[in-house]
Amino acid sequence: MIDTETLRKKVIDLAIQGKLTEQLLIDGDAETLYAQMLKDKEKLIKEGVIKKEKKLPEIEQQEIPFDIPSNWKWVRLNDMFEISGGSQPPKAMFEDDAKEGYVRLYQIRDYGDNPVPIYVPQDLVSKFSKEGDVLLARYGGSLGKVFLAHDGAYNVAIAKVVPLFDESNFCNRYFFYYFNASLYQSFIRGQGNSRSAQSGFNRDDLNGLLVPLPPIKEQKRIVDIIDAVTSILVQIDMYQQQYEDDLSVLKSKIIDAGIRGKLSKQLPEDGDAETLYSHIQEEKTKLIKEGKIKKEKMLPEIDTDEIPFEIPKNWKWVRIGDVTYNHGLKTPKNRFCYIDVGTLDNVNHRLNEVENIIEATDAPSRARKVVELGDVLYSTVRPYLHNICIVDKEFSYEPIASTAFAIMHTFEGCLVNKYLFFWLLSEWFDKYANGDSSKGTLYPAIGEKDFFNGLIPMPPYDEQIRIAKSIDELLQIIG
Repeated sequence: MIDTETLRKKVIDLAIQGKLTEQLLIDGDAETLYAQMLKDKEKLIKEGVIKKEKKLPEIEQQEIPFDIPSNWKWVRLNDMFEISGGSQPPKAMFEDDAKEGYVRLYQIRDYGDNPVPIYVPQDLVSKFSKEGDVLLARYGGSLGKVFLAHDGAYNVAIAKVVPLFDESNFCNRYFFYYFNASLYQSFIRGQGNSRSAQSGFNRDDLNGLLVPLPPIKEQKRIVDIIDAVTSILVQIDMYQQQYEDDLSVLKSKIIDAGIRGKLSKQLPEDGDAETLYSHIQEEKTKLIKEGKIKKEKMLPEIDTDEIPFEIPKNWKWVRIGDVTYNHGLKTPKNRFCYIDVGTLDNVNHRLNEVENIIEATDAPSRARKVVELGDVLYSTVRPYLHNICIVDKEFSYEPIASTAFAIMHTFEGCLVNKYLFFWLLSEWFDKYANGDSSKGTLYPAIGEKDFFNGLIPMPPYDEQIRIAKSIDELLQIIG
């Protein structure tokens, strides 16, 4: 897969160094452009439009981060732009719908995928943006984000880059890409790290920032090249997403075919699942008598309307709780390896290599479930994330899992843990876990009672092995 975001950043960095465009004599030079900018700025000062500020020191050679073409010029941001913080009236004045005399107030989230329109009285706003203005996010986790504005007002979490010269002398999209480049991004993240998460930066923080200034015509050529490359990368993203979606569908169909018995032959010598089920119940009764597992309430009989599809004659529909068991709960007394959702790779469905080792005195309240090698773990919280894995390694210390997991140990020679694992990944169990059995809005979860009431089609043991192997091999082929 192509890392399009890294490639886009690299293209922008090369472009603002002048490495993607030809330097043409007819463009003139940035020195002349800069002199005109200073004239424009001086005029605005005389007219009282802007204030005269303290002159910044000359640029020293050791400050310059990289070489630029000879007809470009390094300048300080303060020589060309003012950074203007946003404004907004009290939240009590916010409206959800546009009204006469109101203006759209843009917030950082409005430049994302889920904008929430807010309108405020125009006469209570002092800072406005027009289409195409360059806006900078000022705070916390959004620090470094750059936007091209829409007509309206902008709030206090955003700052506008205001040119101090005739706008015909610059290409705003060139500066939009400049603020997206590593030169600015590294600087501003350093500023953010030196302050609290909410203070972000103020206008004076950026005054001395260096800007590589090309002639205006080359600015436009740079924008054209970055735009063209960006358009191609967007197409690549779309193709890659479609590929990922198609791959996900194909994987789902392979698993579905396997757990329906379409990837394996039903052989008379395998016996039948009814006999296997009876043996599991005998083994479970034995473990209960030996005090190794607790006796639990009998699960209800399976109704015909619960069964999602037909299975081969020598298979049997059973409840997960009837054919698996867990090892109970314990409070950690010594150092242990904690298994929570964060220690699980839900793309490859494996435990992470790095162990989460915790002292007993620091044990989270949810660290209670005993885990053994070969167990199948299923996160019952937000089951749509598919935090599912098989415990396939030994740990440095005793493993203890979060109560967010359902723990399933299978009876040896009766139920193959890899077959159970694939069933839990199937679209059929996914519909069950995320359907009516799932409760909650923010963090939907399936309760353990409902989880273990869930059905699983059980083939004879040897066929389970063949099914798991076939699914595994096919999934490895498609990657």
